[in-house]
Amino acid sequence: MTATHHGEQSVWQALVAARCDEVRHAGRWRRPRPFDASGPIGVMTDDGRKVVSFASNDYLGFSAHPAVAEAAAQAIARWGTGAGASRLVTGSRPVHHQLEAELAAHAGCQRAVLFPTGFAANLGVLTSFGERGVLVCSDEYNHASIVDGARLCRAEVAVYPHRDLEALEKLVAGAGGPVLVVSDLVFSMDGDIAPVEELAALCRGQGALLVLDEAHAVLGPDPAPHLKDTDVLRVGTLSKTLGALGGYVAGPASFVELVENRARSYIFTTAPTPADTAAALAALRLLHAPEGESRRQRLRAHVQRIAPGHPSPIVPVILGDEAAAVAASDALLERGLWVPAIRPPTVPPGSARLRVTLSAAHGEDDVEQLARALAELAASAARAETAPASRPGATPRPPG
Repeated sequence: MTATHHGEQSVWQALVAARCDEVRHAGRWRRPRPFDASGPIGVMTDDGRKVVSFASNDYLGFSAHPAVAEAAAQAIARWGTGAGASRLVTGSRPVHHQLEAELAAHAGCQRAVLFPTGFAANLGVLTSFGERGVLVCSDEYNHASIVDGARLCRAEVAVYPHRDLEALEKLVAGAGGPVLVVSDLVFSMDGDIAPVEELAALCRGQGALLVLDEAHAVLGPDPAPHLKDTDVLRVGTLSKTLGALGGYVAGPASFVELVENRARSYIFTTAPTPADTAAALAALRLLHAPEGESRRQRLRAHVQRIAPGHPSPIVPVILGDEAAAVAASDALLERGLWVPAIRPPTVPPGSARLRVTLSAAHGEDDVEQLARALAELAASAARAETAPASRPGATPRPPG
């Protein structure tokens, strides 16, 4: 390969430019927008617009709770801003062990182990148990962290159709060795629920290990009643229900200890910060206090207003067409409502959508404004569908 002349693009400059153009031409170019906020109401500092965000996973609003913030501040005063090393070197602070103990109790498990993020937790558990000779069976709508964990592990991987127990049973029954079944409990783009009772029964009957990612299960379901006598690992995040940052894996002591000794995303990374860990601990205690239940009830009421009967605070409004989803998001933003358009490759082609996420921190007036805006959007799209020259495929599927 020869060097380029002055003023010419290098091989890599040309390659990067081409890849960027591909994304732009597909209409999928994105960038982060600075949002100056503590809670759902804030200002987009790039244009000065005040908005109410319906795009956060801070489901109970604990990220702005005074007790949670105070716990983080006290942790910084005692231990500093960073742990300084991995957990197995010198980065393990008392607050890490305290949170792990209380997370294990929360999950009804013998042990729990912390990770810097929920993404790292899924990478860690799947690469620890997904060794050669194992079959990993993964729901097709699982989160990207599960997808990447399955890609990185050394096991054979089979993706089964969404919530299709019959297809999963055939995969498990036909395996020639150990099987690991992994599923979100609440799926992150549709907000629907995994058939956890049936999954546990299938795994129990076939001797498979079940891995449940409970990141979005702030309103349940509680899988514990269905997990007796099942080999199971429960993965969670500290950044959604608890409003902090981090992830964890909970399960039998020996299983968790194996994760601590094999998971590269645990062994070779700096420990979660003391502030994040202390904040999560404070939020976990609030979750089990009367305030936690009152916030969950408030969140349930918000979901009921937007999508009656829907089981989670993730409410998809399916538009199908990508341009229609972007236009709908822009129209809501003009009304001061920030609801992102979710497009491929995050969701399958033809299923572009608005992804509404609700929080207990939202005011009733905010939710009412959103409900009216979504109703008007659906009515407008329906009128366009019936017009003689209308473009097909842009009628929103109602929430829920």
